[in-house]
Amino acid sequence: MAKDPASPGRIKQIRMIAQIIKKANPKGMPIVYASVVVVVALAVVLGLLTDSLIYTLPLGIPAALLVGMIIFGQLAQRAQYKMLHGQPGATYAILQGMRGNWYVEEKPVAVNREQDLVFRVVGYPGVILVSEGPGNRVQRMLVAEKKRVQRVAIDVPVYDVQCGDAEGQVPIAKLQRHLMKLPRNLKKPAVSEVNNRMRALTPSIPLPKGPMPKGARLPKMPKAPKAR
Repeated sequence: MAKDPASPGRIKQIRMIAQIIKKANPKGMPIVYASVVVVVALAVVLGLLTDSLIYTLPLGIPAALLVGMIIFGQLAQRAQYKMLHGQPGATYAILQGMRGNWYVEEKPVAVNREQDLVFRVVGYPGVILVSEGPGNRVQRMLVAEKKRVQRVAIDVPVYDVQCGDAEGQVPIAKLQRHLMKLPRNLKKPAVSEVNNRMRALTPSIPLPKGPMPKGARLPKMPKAPKAR
């Protein structure tokens, strides 16, 4: 039987992610292993009590792997946030990882001398401006950029979100969830049309000095096994 060429890649990805988790949280991988063992143990105990081990064990093993992969993915995401926290451009690294019909402008649409940044996202809510930096400095940038956007997209809702750890700002770990909770004001075709308008508006702004963690995303997670 031919060997699946994707298998070595998946194993390598899992090892890389496990190393990242271990570095961010030494207790992370033991928690993953323990969750798998506990689910298998429950399946065994249930099978012995009901005299149906032949049925519960084949169901318990894939269920245990599924639980382990879910916890593994959650820990990997937390490790990513910890790894990106405080780095210039970390907001963009989180935004570009959003799944679904979201368009994230690759370059910041506004930068100041202190290298505070404003990124633009287009999605079902409309146009979303996401800042990175202290609130007292980015507020003026957000207001100015919002006016520019509204000149081109008059009938489109425009939101501004400050990403950071200060009061009134959205922590980087909650940024994706915050954007997903915004009202769905546009249909899918309208999202693409608005994005095209926004791309024509994008100025030529140089990237700030220092590391922009565009490639700081974790390796793609392998698919979790399906419980049968």
